[in-house]
Amino acid sequence: MAVPSNINADHAGRTGSVERVTKETRVRLRLNLDGTGCGQVETTIPFLDHMLMQLVSHGLFDLQVQAHGDTEIDDHHTNEDVGISLGQALGQALGDRRGIHRFGHFLAPLDEALVQVALDCSGRPHLEFDLQLRAERIGRYDTQLVREFFVAVVNNSGLTLHIRQLHGRNDHHVVEACFKAFARALRMATEVDPRRSGQVPSSKGVLEQAGGG
Repeated sequence: MAVPSNINADHAGRTGSVERVTKETRVRLRLNLDGTGCGQVETTIPFLDHMLMQLVSHGLFDLQVQAHGDTEIDDHHTNEDVGISLGQALGQALGDRRGIHRFGHFLAPLDEALVQVALDCSGRPHLEFDLQLRAERIGRYDTQLVREFFVAVVNNSGLTLHIRQLHGRNDHHVVEACFKAFARALRMATEVDPRRSGQVPSSKGVLEQAGGG
């Protein structure tokens, strides 16, 4: 069972901070949606670090992550808990989602790979994941963990997220294109819409995370 650990979020500054402690992992994460692409990421999982830095570089988010877990067993728990923490921090930073574009989409090519990401900061967690990964591992990273990472992000941030591989043979290229497309789509969706005048981007006038208190 995780120790209650969410640090106060500064919604005005569009930041979120999470410290997640379980018997399996310890994760400290801070996210600034209005950053300039400054990142310090240390999860003890090199490929995951590489992918998280795509969010920093292409989303222009500021992201600090320190994570340690039972990677002597495998990378599953650390990978998942980093995703949970990122999702919670994103939910904090978005607050009531007032004034944002809400929707984002991007097509990212990387050599022969082409991946499409479309998302909605809807408050309704849903993932459609369609990457046809062929290898069991990229380096030491279990390719099954890519989907598990996005499941954790979606369920803890209230994103509706569609990921679709259009082309690709090299799994590293496919996954990296996926993270780059996710970064750009998330940047598009979370940026402030100057025509919105601070209003919630919904005909209902409210965006509530499903299952939230």
